[in-house]
Amino acid sequence: MPPAENLAAGLSSGRVLKPICLLWIAGFAMRMTILVITPVIPMVHDELHLSETQVGLLIGLPLALFAIAAVPGSLLTARLGATLAVTVGMVIAALAGAARGAAIDVWTLYAAAIMTGFGISIMQPGVPALAREWLPRRIALGTIAYTSGMLMGATIPTILSIPYVLPLLGGSWRLDLVLWAVPALLIAPVFFLASPQEGGRLAAKPATAARWWPDWTSPRIWILGLTFATNNSPYFATNAFLGDYLTSQGKTEALGLALFWLNAAQILAFALLLLTANRLQQRAWPFLLLGPLLLAAFLGMIFVPSAAGIVVSAGLVGFTTAFTLTATLALPAFLSAPGDVHRTAAGMFTISYACAVAVPTICGALWDLTGRPWTAFVPLCICAVGMTVLGTVATRLRPATE
Repeated sequence: MPPAENLAAGLSSGRVLKPICLLWIAGFAMRMTILVITPVIPMVHDELHLSETQVGLLIGLPLALFAIAAVPGSLLTARLGATLAVTVGMVIAALAGAARGAAIDVWTLYAAAIMTGFGISIMQPGVPALAREWLPRRIALGTIAYTSGMLMGATIPTILSIPYVLPLLGGSWRLDLVLWAVPALLIAPVFFLASPQEGGRLAAKPATAARWWPDWTSPRIWILGLTFATNNSPYFATNAFLGDYLTSQGKTEALGLALFWLNAAQILAFALLLLTANRLQQRAWPFLLLGPLLLAAFLGMIFVPSAAGIVVSAGLVGFTTAFTLTATLALPAFLSAPGDVHRTAAGMFTISYACAVAVPTICGALWDLTGRPWTAFVPLCICAVGMTVLGTVATRLRPATE
């Protein structure tokens, strides 16, 4: 169906723009608070004397909360409405993200990271539900809106922190974390007050309010969860270990450029997503094409550990995971029965992030045990293969009818 026809069938262009913008800022807030720590991990590592396993846990623990609190997030979405649930999650994530800057040791840092993950996990089931509720005939476009916000939320702090923000703050990683929490906190009231009333703020008691617990017996949820795990694990693990990996290769000066391309390549993916929005609905080609390309990126990290090779590989990781992120996150809205998007998404997030917690930790443990930095990327190669296979299977699932 051509874009103009889709638009006419759904909402007017003016009414489409507002929910797209709101979904975008929600996605921005979801990623910024968790990944703003990436550029300063080497500084945190040195000051708090972290091992590589502990670095993996620093990324893995928020993901654990993504898994543990996804179902309570589904409950809040069902009982309070998606808009209010997402807003509450934004506030918690922003405040906890700033609290990481006050950490006095690894344990207080972990506690703040866990609360940051808790806030984001509350948001996650609600945003796909809002994409379907606000843009019922343009779900792919709504998904692209909030995932592109997520991509920019990861990219902007990463691009600006090292060359601009840290020098202004005297090189303080603590103040850097606090500073980036401010826009995340300011987004919350804007999102809540501007959200359409039919999007959940006044619909606190929907007819399906009792339907919040995921159907764990459904193969659909497990396939979606494992598919998403093969997407998010490589991205988060690469963010966690890229700085230390470059340091181990004696190429610390390339960190800014590598982080730039890891995240900026996602902007290119976003541009292509806009052109292919109508070709994403349950299509296998993103996984068949980009899964092998992700594998090539990690093989490049291992076998071409020059500064240029690592930068190119980082860009490929960013591009492939960004594109397949959108393709994966669109699936719950397409495959769920009406009113069930939040609980399907909650099940998917629980399974995927439970897996994703283990992957960065395993990567760090392999590095510590062997003393060979390249071993940290071996589990990520396995994820790339899994993405190709599981993503293709997920696109063959039939939509639920009830």
